Amino acid sequence: MLRTLLKMSTSPAPKRVKPSPPLIGTHNGHFHADEALAIYLLRLLPTYNPSTLLRTRDPSLLSNCHTVVDVGGEYDSAQNRYDHHQRTFDTTFPNKSTKLSSAGLVYLHFGKAIIAQRTGLHPESEDVDILWRKLYNEFIEAIDANDNGISVYPASETANLTKRFNDSGITLSSLVGDLNNDFSISATPESTDHETNDTNSASNPDPQAAEDTRFLAASNLMGTSFLRKLNGYHTSWLPARSTVLAAYKKRHENDPQGRILVFREPTPWKDHLYTFESSSSPSKSKVLYVLYPESRTPGAKWRIQAVP
Repeated sequence: MLRTLLKMSTSPAPKRVKPSPPLIGTHNGHFHADEALAIYLLRLLPTYNPSTLLRTRDPSLLSNCHTVVDVGGEYDSAQNRYDHHQRTFDTTFPNKSTKLSSAGLVYLHFGKAIIAQRTGLHPESEDVDILWRKLYNEFIEAIDANDNGISVYPASETANLTKRFNDSGITLSSLVGDLNNDFSISATPESTDHETNDTNSASNPDPQAAEDTRFLAASNLMGTSFLRKLNGYHTSWLPARSTVLAAYKKRHENDPQGRILVFREPTPWKDHLYTFESSSSPSKSKVLYVLYPESRTPGAKWRIQAVP
């Protein structure tokens, strides 16, 4: 009996079975900037970081996926389904009118968690909310509009305009579109399904694997562009907001009517000043001039700039 107890006490504890990472599904075939970014955004989160990506249009295969993006004809965040191609779909970002794409849908539900994860800010903080809205306004919305065929200008305002040159080829969406082309292989039907974990598709010579590799390149292009925007807004734009707000509150110390703003160091001020003024009472005087040193060097010359 004693030997039995000793044997039981020295036996190794049973190993816990590590759960499989959630499988992400999106469509194969021609890809766009929105799902390329959506997949990258998901993989920024710890839950999805080790996830395998399945590119297919087969409903039976998509039904086995934990999360499905840009395919399937269903938007249901409770079931992790994020498609926007339904006739009835009309979801927008808060206080915006642009219909969301798959990128906007993923960002709507996971954007704050991603921002908190990358910056170390608390998910419920005001700073995270400010960055969440700023990144949508300056980056994500244009992707949503492009994918949904929404022009940046009303058609009535551009009917008689002629472009001096073509600039459509330098957009991120255009560069993603270029990655759909692979002239080294013959065209193949898009019905082939493929599962990729990013590690072995480059060495696989079949056409679908080559397409998946190009999709991952597109996803990295969109994702790294997003991260550069986030880093800039977090490390430069957001701190400047506090500096501009402090100077804005003290503007009456420089002029009784508050028409002069003074900074003690170079600061990117325009965006924040316009925001603060738009939220102030219309009866208050607008800032007319901004003063600031041209560098942080002691004794640097000062500049004065009229507010546009």
